[in-house]
Amino acid sequence: RYLGKTELAVVWLHSSSRRSAGLACPTPFLCSTKSRRHKATSGHRGRMWAYTVGFTVLPHVGGFLGWFINRKEIPVWYEKLKKPSWCPSRKMFPVAWTVLYTGMGYASYLVWNELGGCSSKAIVPMGLYGAQLALNWAWPPFFFGARNLRMALIDILCLDALAIGTVCSWYRIHRTAALLLLPYLGWLAMATCLTIRIWKDNPEQKPGKSE
Repeated sequence: RYLGKTELAVVWLHSSSRRSAGLACPTPFLCSTKSRRHKATSGHRGRMWAYTVGFTVLPHVGGFLGWFINRKEIPVWYEKLKKPSWCPSRKMFPVAWTVLYTGMGYASYLVWNELGGCSSKAIVPMGLYGAQLALNWAWPPFFFGARNLRMALIDILCLDALAIGTVCSWYRIHRTAALLLLPYLGWLAMATCLTIRIWKDNPEQKPGKSE
């Protein structure tokens, strides 16, 4: 039956008092729907944070392992090589690579997220990124571990080509991600020139030769 104005007012006041007291929801169905939506949104945000951190940290893993495995060769062998006057100080390398790896990793997340995750559209741009990252990680073992300057030079030249391809591919997808890689390209240009000079100025160095 239809409720009168007085009865409606009483019902409304009763519902308001229960809501303010946190006793019950006047519309359980809507409240449960909102609760599920809130949980789904919270779970989605949690996954996005996990993906962001994972992609950002990933480049650091190989970089750290490369340094850790070959750390003894740096003061023993690298310091004795003939290097140009413009060669950066040893202390600059870990700082520079920390910044570059962080920017690179976060940029990869932006592209991955823009393409909707692991989709067919991500094969080429993320494949180029993965290939250049693998060559990036391979350079320290070639240079410091095997002391093979020629292989290190070949590696970094291929790395340059793949890094440029990655930037060109990403620019059409997410411009900010592509711009985040520009400092990386600049550092690679310097590292390539440095590798060429060391290779030319140290012809007596043979793969695996100990001092």
